[in-house]
Amino acid sequence: MSGFVMKLWAVMKERKKFWLLPILVVLLLFGTLIVLTQSSTVAPFIYTLF
Repeated sequence: MSGFVMKLWAVMKERKKFWLLPILVVLLLFGTLIVLTQSSTVAPFIYTLF
């Protein structure tokens, strides 16, 4: 997984596409949020945020 991240960073750095970084971070956060809502103990706390 770290090899993928390093290659992605190298491509972003080479092509000057640093604006992709915030998009990727937000997608990662939403993905983590979706995974956390699958467990029954954390779900009620996540739902109160929205």
